[in-house]
Formats: sequence, C-alpha cells, structure tokens
Amino acid sequence: MNFTPLGTSGAHEGYCLIKSVEKKLTAKGVPYLDLTLADNGGEINAKLWDYKESPSNQFNKFDFVKVRGTYVPFNDTMQFRVERIRAVLPEDNVMIEDYVPSACLTGETMLAEIEKIVASFGDEELKKLVSAVIAEYRERLIYWPAAKNLHHAVRSGLLMHTLSILRLAASVCKIYRFVNYDLLCSGAILHDIAKIEEIEVSSTGIASEYTARGNLLGHLVMGAMAIDRIGRANGISDETLTLVEHMLISHHGTPEFGAAKLPMFIEAELLSELDLMDARLYEMHQAVEAVETGAFTPRQWALENRNLYNHGKASDGGVELIDEV
Repeated sequence: MNFTPLGTSGAHEGYCLIKSVEKKLTAKGVPYLDLTLADNGGEINAKLWDYKESPSNQFNKFDFVKVRGTYVPFNDTMQFRVERIRAVLPEDNVMIEDYVPSACLTGETMLAEIEKIVASFGDEELKKLVSAVIAEYRERLIYWPAAKNLHHAVRSGLLMHTLSILRLAASVCKIYRFVNYDLLCSGAILHDIAKIEEIEVSSTGIASEYTARGNLLGHLVMGAMAIDRIGRANGISDETLTLVEHMLISHHGTPEFGAAKLPMFIEAELLSELDLMDARLYEMHQAVEAVETGAFTPRQWALENRNLYNHGKASDGGVELIDEV
C-alpha cells in the first residue's frame, strides 16, 4: 500500500484515487482545490493551494492520480498539502486494483474463465448468443462493478458475481442431473449484463449514480431488451431467446424485488436462488469481517435488519462433492 494517510505524518509521494474535488477561493480570492484522496488504506482531506487551472491541470472525481506533498496537522486531524499532482500514466506500471476496492481476481482472469465455460457449451445457439453479448460489452465488463452499493460494489465486481454463480451452477448440476447446464450458465452470465447500462461507472471501476434508463427501466428489463436485440441480429431462434429473456426478467424472484415474472422453469428458479445466495453471502461476509470475533455487526438493512455474529471460526476448506448420486 503506497498511500496510507490515516495516522501518517511527514512527506509522501504515491498513487491514489480522487474521491471528491471542488474548486474554492481563499479569503483573498485565490483559487485552490479541496480534495478527498483515498486508497485501500484510508482517505484524507487534501488541499492544492494556489491552483492555476489549465487544460492539462484539471481533475475530476474518481481520477487515478500520482501525488506528492506533506501531511500537516489541522484542527486535531491530519490534512495533506498537495505540492504536485498528475494523472497516472501507463509507464508508471501501477495496478489500479492496488488502490481501489477490487474483486479478488482481475477482470481479465475472470472473463477468460467465463469464456472457457462458454466455449464448452454443447448448445450452439446459446454459445453463439452468449459470445455475441460478451463481445459487445467486453471492454466495460473487465472493470464494471455489480452495484453502486451493497453486493460486489467493487472494481470488476460484476464478473466476480457472475463467476461465483457459474461455479455454484457447476456444483449444482453435479447433484441435479436433470438441470440443463448450458441454459443455467447462459442465464448466469447474462442475468446482470444490463448493469453496464444501468449505472454510471468511471474507468477506475467505481460507480457514481444510476443512469436515466437505469432508473426508469432497470437492468432486468434492459437486459431482456439487449438479449432480444443481439440475439435476433445473430439469428437466434425465438424459443431460445424466450427462455433466456425469461431468466433475466425473473431472476429477482418475486415482484416485490423487481421481477416481472416468477421463475417458471427449473433453470430460471436455480438462477434466482443462486443469485440471491451469492449476493447475501457476500454482504454477510463483508459485514462480519468488519467486527471483532465474538461481536455483533450493526443492523444490516439489506439483510432484514439483522445483527450478524462473528463466531471467529476460520474456513475448514469445505467438503468434496460426490461425483455420482
């Protein structure tokens, strides 16, 4: 960790994310920038005094930058006085994942595993459809979060959530042999694809707000629309498109949570259950990890206002699945 402002003093040079930035004036009318700088180690208020704005010297929220400056005490807290600041360059050879909350694997690694699964499909229509959708959204898929808040709201969180469900699907299909693996995996890969259109995200992978279409339509409806458009352009049959579109519009389970239809076939039901399972486990794990062993979390509003308990027992590695049932 190169930028750890909390509890630090003295000079510092490193990389960080601009969480907020505002141009202000001193009492004498001299412009300066009031910033919040952050990385995985914390965040700090910063000032860039005597700011001279120019086309090459403009900074925005969620910019990834290199800074040089000094920590100075201010009103019983620590403030960072910026002496030099610039955008991060390719030749800096730094990984943004080291400076912003990110998935446990890189987007490139996760997408490669997902595409390997798609390549294994025996259903040629599903393989063609999913491949075409991935191709359209590939660049943004690499870094897109799964949400603005709550589960997987981190850089590459959308792929992390998707891959988790795919791995769960593979295990489920070893137990329930009557499940259509290709169809379930297709739904898993595509179920949240329209989150790329639903939320505004910077190139750093941080979500800022919902788009107008996201607020008005939501990712379930937008996802079904995208699948229909891409599928018809690639000659996918009505039957296949209808099955996949149903999985997208029903994966939230009930109308109370945004589903347009209840899941009406096995793979749609499984997708809804696995989606909920992965989202809840992520949120529970994040909450419990933030408190000491033997302590309860604050109430988690997204989990029925429960206070979760950290029992402190580490993972024991799980169990091997039985190959034959």
